[in-house]
Amino acid sequence: MASKMEQHLCPSLAGLDALFLYLSAIRLSTLFQSPEEGWQLYTSAQAPDGKCICTAVIPAQSTCSRDGRSRELRQLMEKVQNVSQSMEVLELRTYRDLQYVRSMETLMRSLDARLRAADGSLSAKSFQELKDRMTELLPLSSVLEQYKADTRTIVRLREEVRNLSGSLATIQEEMGAYGYEDLQQRVMALEARLHACAQKLGCGKLTGVSNPITIRAMGSRFGSWMTDTMAPSADSRVWYMDGYYKGRRVLEFRTLGDFIKGQNFIQHLLPQPWAGTGHVVYNGSLFYNKYQSNVVVKYHFRSRSVLVQRSLPGAGYNNTFPYSWGGFSDMDFMVDESGLWAVYTTNQNAGNIVVSRLDPHTLEVVRSWDTGYPKRSAGEAFMICGVLYVTNSHLAGAKVYFAYFTNTSSYEYTDVPFHNQYSHISMLDYNPRERALYTWNNGHQVLYNVTLFHVISTAGDP
Repeated sequence: MASKMEQHLCPSLAGLDALFLYLSAIRLSTLFQSPEEGWQLYTSAQAPDGKCICTAVIPAQSTCSRDGRSRELRQLMEKVQNVSQSMEVLELRTYRDLQYVRSMETLMRSLDARLRAADGSLSAKSFQELKDRMTELLPLSSVLEQYKADTRTIVRLREEVRNLSGSLATIQEEMGAYGYEDLQQRVMALEARLHACAQKLGCGKLTGVSNPITIRAMGSRFGSWMTDTMAPSADSRVWYMDGYYKGRRVLEFRTLGDFIKGQNFIQHLLPQPWAGTGHVVYNGSLFYNKYQSNVVVKYHFRSRSVLVQRSLPGAGYNNTFPYSWGGFSDMDFMVDESGLWAVYTTNQNAGNIVVSRLDPHTLEVVRSWDTGYPKRSAGEAFMICGVLYVTNSHLAGAKVYFAYFTNTSSYEYTDVPFHNQYSHISMLDYNPRERALYTWNNGHQVLYNVTLFHVISTAGDP
């Protein structure tokens, strides 16, 4: 069995539900795939017979985007759209010209009646009136010429539609039994199976970050936005907090689509202002750092009340130990697959990053680790599967540079680049439900997919 997964761009359409078997390393891609990325390995799980199964799929929005026939189909669809637009223009212009011709027809009948009644004798005044009326008819010739041109255009469009129909019929015949909509339904069904499979997959090590996916440009240079890491999949609410200090206004959008459009939101006014951008929403509550203190506040959205608040022992605050970009980012709260975390620094740790596991109900520290990495040298940080990943800058050229493993109390230096598109990241957080990175980048709300390296032991392996 091969140890490296072969990348497939577009397998045969009849075999979309094929399962690829392999035994060791896999890549784990998550939601929010970019349409240009094509077919990718998504996830894996262990079958009842002990075999390791992984599935290759493509996002439903870009079904077989790199396949030649699909590319030709898209081009034909664009041509059909262009033809439709041309027909609409012709229809509007024809309607306008028809109204003009009808009005001119009335005028011509009036002139004809006047000429018949004159019986060859016209006064100078009557002749001038007829002359003025004839002048009004002069544009009619250009309208008739336009009619002739439109007639030729309609003939050309009719021929183009005939050719497109033939091409579409050929593509449909080549695609075989599966129509486009049927194919899309099959892909979506595969993705549903895939996402269910992803929930069974354990943790992995970060090996890659995708290109950025800009969701929206909204607010100031600094801020944070997030979804609830513990909410069911049907709950897609988005929370938005603009600014990095003394803010109290939190916007709650009903869905991600509403957030993109800036509609259907409610406002929460926090009883105490926040500091920094390291907030997180976890199981219906917002966890944030109270301004000018080392107090952690747990605010419950439904009851609109503070459930608990507690001082984080020895934690620096008020720009004592921020990230490299400043912004009162002394305390950073995170959620990963194992729970709630706080990242901060104390004087006792000489400015090095401390990672503490928090009890989400009482906010008491369960356990702490001294990573040995200076916080002022870190651009941002995030937790995945109990591992703290630290970037070396908040500016362009940043990369994931350091990883601390809480399960072994060990660290390593890494080299995982990512594209800092807008050159100033002031918030970077991992969402374990969606397995994506949320960032606030110079007033832009951006998502990144992550790639995790995962090793699965199967029955019979040495």
